[in-house]
Amino acid sequence: MNIHEYQAKQLLAKFGVPVSKGIACKTVDDVTKAFAQLGEPLQVVKAQIHAGGRGKAGGVKLVRSADEATKVATDLLGKTLVTHQTGPEGRVVKTLYVEAGSDIEREMYLAVVMDRAAQAPVVIAAAEGGMDIEELAAHKPEAIARHRVHPVKGLMPFQARAIAKHLGLSGDQAKGGQKLVTALVKAFMALDCSLAEINPMIVTKQGEVKALDAKMSFDSNALFRHPEVVELRDLNEEDPKEIEAKKFDLNYIALDGNIGCMVNGAGLAMSTMDVIQLKGGKPANFLDVGGGANKEQVTNAFKILLSDKNVKGLLVNIFGGIMKCDTIAEGVIAAAREVHLSLPLVVRLEGTNVELGRKLLEESGLALQTAASLDEAAEKIVKAIA
Repeated sequence: MNIHEYQAKQLLAKFGVPVSKGIACKTVDDVTKAFAQLGEPLQVVKAQIHAGGRGKAGGVKLVRSADEATKVATDLLGKTLVTHQTGPEGRVVKTLYVEAGSDIEREMYLAVVMDRAAQAPVVIAAAEGGMDIEELAAHKPEAIARHRVHPVKGLMPFQARAIAKHLGLSGDQAKGGQKLVTALVKAFMALDCSLAEINPMIVTKQGEVKALDAKMSFDSNALFRHPEVVELRDLNEEDPKEIEAKKFDLNYIALDGNIGCMVNGAGLAMSTMDVIQLKGGKPANFLDVGGGANKEQVTNAFKILLSDKNVKGLLVNIFGGIMKCDTIAEGVIAAAREVHLSLPLVVRLEGTNVELGRKLLEESGLALQTAASLDEAAEKIVKAIA
């Protein structure tokens, strides 16, 4: 689960990460009032969407008067902001964050991320921060320091000092940097984050070290421990199909292809998408119905696939273990009849009750194709939508 910048800053501030004063706004009037309330000569109006690259896309503007703030708010609210992370469809701006401006001396990059290879959180730090951190990682990887965080003990003091040194901080600034990175790690671990990023982390001309931007993502499997984080969820920033899938305990991720996939098991789902791609097609989604799905879940999974207007054909690939092939067949038949399916459909079943499942499909009267293997199924669906 992701949250907005202003929400991330509110959480991080509770752990001692220094941030600027700011006010979240939903309307143009709110922005005008916020400028007056903050009372700073230089302020920043920031579009709040779950994506990076807002500055390059025109979603971050400096303002020096209430009139300027009002004009920027009028331009941004309701606008579809397209960044390198949103995809071509972009995201509609529904919230703005008005923040006190900072007199920036230099910018750095700091983040904590869960690293599977390290089997622990890892702090990533670079003395060069800002909008082009991705280019830095690609062309100057030696500029980025990585420190593994002990899963129980957390970040050790010597690591905090090493990170501050790598960032080029000294004296009081080094102390400020050590406190900031230590607080960021504590927040990351306490809130079960998968990512806590500050980009940029800045030093002001007054010598302050603080977070100018913040991004946080959370492990959805741990959200039951954090009701205060769940309250920050913004459904406007999520794909409606993914939201609907969660209601039925389905694992769904939307992609940009045109072949809808329904599979049981994450590994088989990944393999199915790979084979579709290999055969010249493009998967429209990742959808794992799980090992114990019932007829209702299968039916709703089918409906979710068909709700994607980009989908031109469907591939169902089920290996029945706990999940019985006849259950899948019944769900597919029920869903196809309910939505009056007119798109090409290829079904490949294997495993428990496979003969019964195939018999149900054959006797359903539906215009579908069956396949004995994944290769055959992928070839058939790619050909059917060509």
